[in-house]
Amino acid sequence: MEFEDASPRVALPVGLIALLPLAWYGISDSVMAGIVSAVNVVLILACLYIAFSPVESAHEHGHDRDHDSNGTTP
Repeated sequence: MEFEDASPRVALPVGLIALLPLAWYGISDSVMAGIVSAVNVVLILACLYIAFSPVESAHEHGHDRDHDSNGTTP
């Protein structure tokens, strides 16, 4: 599989690998800084997961782009 063909949701586990160095940092240096950094990584990955999720088309929402609010064609 090519990298360009991969779904952004498939790449999520790769982003979770970033938690490994954070665990090492939290254990060896500062536990609180490691926890805060891990929370930041999880928040970023969650935002990317949501941002790159599939979007429903306008027709599934009941909107019709070819007609204005009173039902006439522009």
